[in-house]
Amino acid sequence: MPDGLFIFFAALTIGAAALLVLSRNAVTSAMGMILALVGVAADFFLLDAYFLGVLQVLVYAGAVMVLFLFIIMLLSDTEENPTTYPWRHALTGLAVFFFLAAGVLWLFVWSGAVPSNQVQFTPPEVSSDPLVFTTAAKSFGRLLYTKYLLPLEISGFLLLVALVGVVSISKDSKIQSE
Repeated sequence: MPDGLFIFFAALTIGAAALLVLSRNAVTSAMGMILALVGVAADFFLLDAYFLGVLQVLVYAGAVMVLFLFIIMLLSDTEENPTTYPWRHALTGLAVFFFLAAGVLWLFVWSGAVPSNQVQFTPPEVSSDPLVFTTAAKSFGRLLYTKYLLPLEISGFLLLVALVGVVSISKDSKIQSE
């Protein structure tokens, strides 16, 4: 059953990513991105990477996507501007996709870079001890606030600067439109 669930959530993620790319409405695209991120988080949970799954939901599907939705709603036009998609762009996209897919297939199957007998996934042994997740999260947090404190502060500052920039751009566009 976990294999079926994994395939279900992977298909859900791919479908949501297609909705993200193909939708003409920005809010619908953002909802597709949220669904894709939640699908990835579900796959993390199924692979017993609970910490990554929780971070995926909290950081990306939660905070970042709420910020994206506010930006879209603040900066979007009220009138509909349908975008036309010429066939040459679609054909170019398909050609690039098939070229990249052929490159990946050649790399993994025919080049011998990865021997076929070593391409098997064996899940790690899962401990029945509930403190394993708590200990891993605690050690991750300790590392984050000791050894990696400077990169954490820099990334927080960059996010703050981006937020201030978005607010100032949205206020400037509202002033110019009036």
